Amino acid sequence: PRLIMLDEPSLGLSPKFVTLIFDKLVEMKRAGFTLMVVEQNATRALALADRGYVLELGRNRLEGPGPGLLADPEVKRLYLGG
Repeated sequence: PRLIMLDEPSLGLSPKFVTLIFDKLVEMKRAGFTLMVVEQNATRALALADRGYVLELGRNRLEGPGPGLLADPEVKRLYLGG
């Protein structure tokens, strides 16, 4: 498959395994796979994302390039404790 859909791939995992999972996702992205990831770990997910969508109460609150969202003060306030 060229599209991989993942729901909370880091849920319940130790930090070591979270790193392994996201390292593998980076490899898959570089290999040309399209990844659709739903993830509460906003820092890791947005760093990986070409495009991200930030939901609040089930509604799309913000969208844009992953690194741009990661730097957005509103995203930091909502999800990263900034």
